[in-house]
Amino acid sequence: MVGMTRNDNTPPNGSHAVQVRGLVKHYGETKALDGVDLDVREGTVLGVLGPNGAGKTTLVRCLSTLEVPDAGTAFVAGYDVVRQPRQLRRTIGLTGQYASVDEKLSGWENLYMIGRLLDLSRKDARTRADELLERFSLTEAAKKAAMHYSGGMRRRLDLAASMIGRPAVLYLDEPTTGLDPRTRNEVWDEVQRMVAEGATVLLTTQYMEEAEQLASELTIIDRGRVIANGKVDDLKARVGGRTLKIRPVSAADLPGMARSLAEAGLDGVAGSQAVPDEGVLLVPILSDEQLTAVVGLLATRGYQIADLGTYLPSLDEVFLSITGQKPSSPEESVPTEQTEEVAA
Repeated sequence: MVGMTRNDNTPPNGSHAVQVRGLVKHYGETKALDGVDLDVREGTVLGVLGPNGAGKTTLVRCLSTLEVPDAGTAFVAGYDVVRQPRQLRRTIGLTGQYASVDEKLSGWENLYMIGRLLDLSRKDARTRADELLERFSLTEAAKKAAMHYSGGMRRRLDLAASMIGRPAVLYLDEPTTGLDPRTRNEVWDEVQRMVAEGATVLLTTQYMEEAEQLASELTIIDRGRVIANGKVDDLKARVGGRTLKIRPVSAADLPGMARSLAEAGLDGVAGSQAVPDEGVLLVPILSDEQLTAVVGLLATRGYQIADLGTYLPSLDEVFLSITGQKPSSPEESVPTEQTEEVAA
């Protein structure tokens, strides 16, 4: 295998915990990563989205030293992923798509062992294990062997294991797939707590809600290439702008309002859609000036407005527009046991 080549010896930008330039990874004839560039600012969450097989997991494996890239450069917490793998591993945490804990050990023993391997003192390793077991609702099962945990419980234990050393950079590869909504919220709370304490997170997910809840910025990958990146609202605005939702006092006015806008031919206002079942009129707009023009026109025509507001496209709509595919169901590739939660 060809080692990763460096373009120069320039150190990474100090404000970024992760910097990737031109990352390439082949598996035989398949190019899993095809010149990926991305930056993750310190103390933020970058959400990485993409269809199944887009290269998200390969990216995580390269950045966590589990795979050696074929070309490009990547720095994590200031360390070169190829030249300084040993130092890098001590600064990161990783939760992959499947549980990786030792099934013969109890939940508590798993966490304690990892803490000791990370050079925590016996006291600190015990304290941290107890703390994370409580946070992830595993205290009652702490002494049970992990082989007796349900899929959801193993997932929570795996997440706890990745967090025990309070890593500077945490990779979460579809971390809540198969978890029930309550446990998913617990994971989100813990991730947000770690970020508030200064950690940086690279998150891959199939849950659009999860990306919106956690990510400061998004990168969308397809066929091993970055095809879009930016803040969530910026991506939404780029895809479809805003939609003005107008609720008239009388729903009977909806057809007339739509007709008035069509006849007026306001600059930049392409059309409107009456939704009688909701009693609203939807008008795509691109600027505040268009909003003012639409509302002003309807007022001069004598229509009374009870309520109005604007909204951006959903993240699902953004994903569909950019990739041409609907987001995959997170449960599509998850074994049945991972979607079942049993009592500890």
